[in-house]
Amino acid sequence: MKTITLSIPDSIDLDSKDALNAIAAHLYSAGKLSLGQSADLAGLSKREFMEILNKFNVSVFNYSHDELDSDFEAIKNYNS
Repeated sequence: MKTITLSIPDSIDLDSKDALNAIAAHLYSAGKLSLGQSADLAGLSKREFMEILNKFNVSVFNYSHDELDSDFEAIKNYNS
């Protein structure tokens, strides 16, 4: 595992746990990590991490618009 040192100005009210949660949420949102991997990075259970995602306005259902459009199209074709 990599270790990263991050310097944050004292004027920003952010502790190391909040920073780690934000990074994990961003990596999940970007599709770089799965839900389980992101939860592990944040040191949380999947359920706890799912609750944290809301704080960062990240949907648990990490579904792109293209994937959603593709699924809707498949449903339309299935019902035809």
